[in-house]
Amino acid sequence: MTPAAHVSAAIEILDDLAQRRRPAAEALKDWGASHRFAGSKDRAAIASLVFDALRKAASAAWIMGADSPRARMLGALREARGMDAAAIAALCTGERHAPSPLTDDERARLETATLDGAPDHVRGDYPEWLAERFAAAFGDRAAEEGAALAARAPVDLRANILKGSREQALAKLSHLNPQPTPLSPIGLRIEAGQGRGPALSAETAYVKGFVEPQDEASQLASLLCAAAPGEQVLDLCAGGGGKALALAGQMHNKGQLYAYDADGRRLMPIHERLERAGARNIQVRQPKGQADVLADLEGRCDLVLIDAPCTGTGTWRRHPDAKWRLAPGALELRLKEQAALLEQAVRFVKIGGRLAYVTCSLLRDENEEQVAAFLAGHSQFSALSGAVATEKAGLPELARFASPHGAGLRFSPATSGTDGFYVCVMQRG
Repeated sequence: MTPAAHVSAAIEILDDLAQRRRPAAEALKDWGASHRFAGSKDRAAIASLVFDALRKAASAAWIMGADSPRARMLGALREARGMDAAAIAALCTGERHAPSPLTDDERARLETATLDGAPDHVRGDYPEWLAERFAAAFGDRAAEEGAALAARAPVDLRANILKGSREQALAKLSHLNPQPTPLSPIGLRIEAGQGRGPALSAETAYVKGFVEPQDEASQLASLLCAAAPGEQVLDLCAGGGGKALALAGQMHNKGQLYAYDADGRRLMPIHERLERAGARNIQVRQPKGQADVLADLEGRCDLVLIDAPCTGTGTWRRHPDAKWRLAPGALELRLKEQAALLEQAVRFVKIGGRLAYVTCSLLRDENEEQVAAFLAGHSQFSALSGAVATEKAGLPELARFASPHGAGLRFSPATSGTDGFYVCVMQRG
């Protein structure tokens, strides 16, 4: 396929997404199944174009003065890829599966249109219904934060210290030119290019458990829990086990970590990952109907981690389609789930123990306000200040990310170069 045919295919997929409002991965998979002639490199190039258009959907539509799939694609070629009108016109010839030629208006807009005067949600490429919430979280930096969330994310890996040091992991992956992450002492970073990231499943270092994919902010969230060897730890929303594996490393396989998730299906990947990582102190607790599978942990845990279900606004760099599918009703549902999880966790935290609340959201509703509501109803708990939490974790330099809106720490692409994460550690008195 030619580059011009890639653009045509991307417009076709964007049209499917506009009509059916489904995950981009599904639409891309269906397109590939019905266009068998497209090779893996073609499919990767098309996927990259689709995701660029989704990242820049609002600003691209503003530039083009239209919100059609074609307009978003043409605008994204300029906004995301830096192509000028002449280069875009060269792709739009109407010949051999190329998009139809640019109209006079399209060419003029590509040559002269700017984002001057555009509202923050357009310049930041996030849904208009979230404009007030982004303003509440970031003030006059809302558009800057949104734009950072619309950029491509690097590939971050966590060195599995149960198997070896970060230096050893860097050496094993040297052919990919990884760099140490600037904030996490156990992270590696491979910068993103235009296409797919490295195929980790084909890397010996990954297959043998020396590294695990994990964004740097997620690594920091795990480190800030300050799990210690010999402790009793409950991961109440373990899912696929990413943070549980990180905590097991911090505990050096000593003590006991219980991995639980109310949705047993989400726990399924954890078993293979445990084997690969060499984590021997994790006990997976599957839900069993009405049985109370955590009853024996009541009042026993040194640390309870809530990696809470949330809107995922902090992960838009990796899932740009998700921001346009997110609806206000989803936020309301998540707020109820988070409050219920915090209430549930109280039962397991022992006197003097810690409760760590983590989201990959940037919204105050899900973060500082959720924690404030919990603390108001549970006087036996108090939030550790940013300075204290980071000092206990041995990462005092992270204190600068203390939230200006209340308890906890905030990370975001614009401030820390990571995904958006919120972390609050509370202690039971």
